Amino acid sequence: MIYLIYFITFIYCVLIIAFIIGFDKIKTTERKNKTPKNSFSILIPFRNEAANLPQLLESISKLNYPSELIEFIFINDASSDSSKEIIEKFNLSTILKVLENNRSSHSPKKDAIETAINQSKYDWILTTDADCVLPKNWLIEFDDFLQKNDSKIICAPVTYKVNSSFLEQFQLVDFISLIGVTIGGFGIGKPFLCNGANLCYSKKTFFEVDGFNGNNNLASGDDIFLLEKISNKYPSKVHFLKSCEATVSTLPQPTFNELISQRLRWASKTTSYDNWFVKFVGISVFLMNLSLLFLLIMMVFKTAYTIPFIMIFTIKFFIDFIIIHKTLILVKQSKNIFFYPFSTLFYPFFNVYIVLLTFISKKYSWKERYFNINPNM
Repeated sequence: MIYLIYFITFIYCVLIIAFIIGFDKIKTTERKNKTPKNSFSILIPFRNEAANLPQLLESISKLNYPSELIEFIFINDASSDSSKEIIEKFNLSTILKVLENNRSSHSPKKDAIETAINQSKYDWILTTDADCVLPKNWLIEFDDFLQKNDSKIICAPVTYKVNSSFLEQFQLVDFISLIGVTIGGFGIGKPFLCNGANLCYSKKTFFEVDGFNGNNNLASGDDIFLLEKISNKYPSKVHFLKSCEATVSTLPQPTFNELISQRLRWASKTTSYDNWFVKFVGISVFLMNLSLLFLLIMMVFKTAYTIPFIMIFTIKFFIDFIIIHKTLILVKQSKNIFFYPFSTLFYPFFNVYIVLLTFISKKYSWKERYFNINPNM
């Protein structure tokens, strides 16, 4: 067994080192073009976001981009609070539409986005979420990148705005690790993750790959499955915009139960990936964390497992530290690295618990709705 754990550790280390190398291959962008040229349709689905919309709308009002080149389309997904009224009362200098998502399927967010795409004016679609805050040079960064690159889809960073609580700091470190390996995946030519809170793609390309068709049975995945489709058709035109000024900030989950629901939602789409690399990464991470828990338990019964546990935990600690620290520097949250030691102690328990829960649980809740973890049920 111990030799199997050593082998798992070796595979995990090779994988993370590859992501670190890939992270460095993606150069931080330097804006060169001063005159904006591209037009954007920004799509924002919302459901009961009255508490978060004022911050988003305020950040929209401060965007540094010509108003005649952008439109904002908000899509109401059956909100029961004052979200719609808050948007309609906000005075923006650019075009703002509020649509109703009247379609009904297993994937309300995909329905909302597709509804908006069909009514959008411009070819470049940008998606974000109603609980986000947009940086003032967000659109300038995308425009500059598009002027310099032949792209079909562009992914960009997302981070959490957190306080000092352990739950929020843990989520930040965990989420930042995902952003780090996302960038690393692009750097090694295997893009496999992205985030719909900061995603740009061509409307023409969206229709070319048949949009969200093929995964409408899944509540989530409006981002990753689209990336997968476009990457298969245009592998050289899939890019990551590595820029702090293009980084969107969002909110962590307020409670542990909501965090569990979020991660179950993310995990529910794993079996539907066609990309073998996604599954390989997920299995490798799970086996690495399961190995640590196994060694920790065995230490109670046999002291001979103490040295292997300390050695493997130390290796994982430092190799994960590198990519997490690099990503925190990118999004200008490097001071939060001080919470990393506490997060890394808790993470193996969390990761294994989530994976096991996906096999035990039948449903998860999201936006006051319930969805099947197994989409075929």
